Amino acid sequence: MSELDLHSASDFRRARAQAFLNRVWSLLSGRSRKLLAFDEVREKLRLGGPIYRGLQAIPLSRIVGSVNRYRDFDRFFLPTQSHTQERWRRINRAWYRDEYLPPVLLYKVGEVYFVIDGNHRVSVARARGQKYIDAEVRECETRVPLSEAIGPEELERLGARAEFLQRTRLDEVRPEAHVESTILGGYDRLVEHIAVHRYFMGLEAGREIPVDEAVAHWYDALYKPVAEVIERSGILQAFPGRTVTDLYLWVMDHLHFLRERLGDDGLTPDKAAEDFVRTLKDGDDP
Repeated sequence: MSELDLHSASDFRRARAQAFLNRVWSLLSGRSRKLLAFDEVREKLRLGGPIYRGLQAIPLSRIVGSVNRYRDFDRFFLPTQSHTQERWRRINRAWYRDEYLPPVLLYKVGEVYFVIDGNHRVSVARARGQKYIDAEVRECETRVPLSEAIGPEELERLGARAEFLQRTRLDEVRPEAHVESTILGGYDRLVEHIAVHRYFMGLEAGREIPVDEAVAHWYDALYKPVAEVIERSGILQAFPGRTVTDLYLWVMDHLHFLRERLGDDGLTPDKAAEDFVRTLKDGDDP
């Protein structure tokens, strides 16, 4: 075996050992170190496109998944399977010889990338300490952009948000709106709120209300006033990991409770929000 082959074999063993340590750390920390499967992301987030974006230098740290090799490498693109050895070492030897390697092919989703072709080139580049890699990029349209922090455990929640935006088109009707829930079933409840609001709008107007009109009015007349009360109060700091939307849902539950207790159907959501905040600050159960 040549000296180059020895170096290449040693590099692969080192990469596999680090991948093993990453797996142990993942088990201890409870934080997944798996690559994301592109097909799962495409299905859950209802991706559109792709659109060709040309040749670019891409940060390797932003490549978080693969189309068909997501089981062969971990989140840091270290090899997790022995059957990748021959191809990995061949690419690694080319790196030692300073040979030209063609650009990899990537899908872009938000701020992150998925490998279509070139998984081993990405793996060797990361193992060698490179920061960037040349890539031909095809960008997929998404209503829910992804960041480097995305993991498999967040996909379900992001998928629910993508479905909510697809059903309501809130991001088109009110582009400035940022509605994001961490509560299980939270987006389904928001859709229900909008449907009920649309129903009563129709009764009042004596006509069928278009969905876009109902969504816009719900946001302007219900959601936004409550959100403003929550944001002004600073009460969100008492609920780490929760969002304004989560507290909006709690406020609407509180509104229902107050209307039943007081028999006041005219009580407005912003007043219920003020009572909700005041109750929390007084230390009572809302």
